[in-house]
Amino acid sequence: MNFRDLHHGDRPLLLPNAWDFASGAALAAAGFPAVATTSLGVAVAAGKQDARGGTVEETMILAYSLARLPAPVSVDIEGGFFDDPKEVGDLVAELASYGIAGINIEDGRPTGPLASTEHHTAVIAAVKQAAPDVFVNARTDTYWQFDQGSAPETLSRAKAYADAGADGIFVPGAATDADIEALVTGIDLPLNVLYMPGKMTYEHLADLGVSRISTGSLLFRAALNTAVTTALEITNGPVDRPIPSYSEVMKLVD
Repeated sequence: MNFRDLHHGDRPLLLPNAWDFASGAALAAAGFPAVATTSLGVAVAAGKQDARGGTVEETMILAYSLARLPAPVSVDIEGGFFDDPKEVGDLVAELASYGIAGINIEDGRPTGPLASTEHHTAVIAAVKQAAPDVFVNARTDTYWQFDQGSAPETLSRAKAYADAGADGIFVPGAATDADIEALVTGIDLPLNVLYMPGKMTYEHLADLGVSRISTGSLLFRAALNTAVTTALEITNGPVDRPIPSYSEVMKLVD
């Protein structure tokens, strides 16, 4: 089954996010039908901040290596790394030449408001023109920008992104049944949500009609926690408290 078809199955596509070749290969070997990357994991592993546009080289190198996995790969390209839509399109065309099946591209920005709807639609249109076969998962950060979420703004952006050629819509932060049901009903494309431990289950999201569930940086943070816990247990025995490995790492990131 190809990557696009995985979004239209009887069950949601659980798309785990890798941050290096080893994690991606392990996930593919475990039988996941597709693998994605996490921009946060890629950035922090390189000692950089996420969503600042500074990891284009690391992202492309990782994409090239992951493309040889026996599973389709989707690459998180943050906001596109470039302001010029044509440059973003050229970047995705290069990813397509590696064999990458999809991308995730966001309208969120680390500071200030979201990118304008007009700019993001121009980027999506440029990407589809340059790489028509790549599955474009258009992410909107409306539920992270506004504390209570914004279904009307989300639906408005989703329609514009769909009209520009997006293949799926990703709304991280949407977590309540009411919000997810409104998005599933109001968006004609496959809906992707971010898995949030303790707030949702795979089965319930399936019942709500979600098409794709991403793990985001969850696996990366869990891996750091496990590594630090395992090292501490060698000398200290069982560790019965949370390990602040991720937060400690972030203090050292440039």
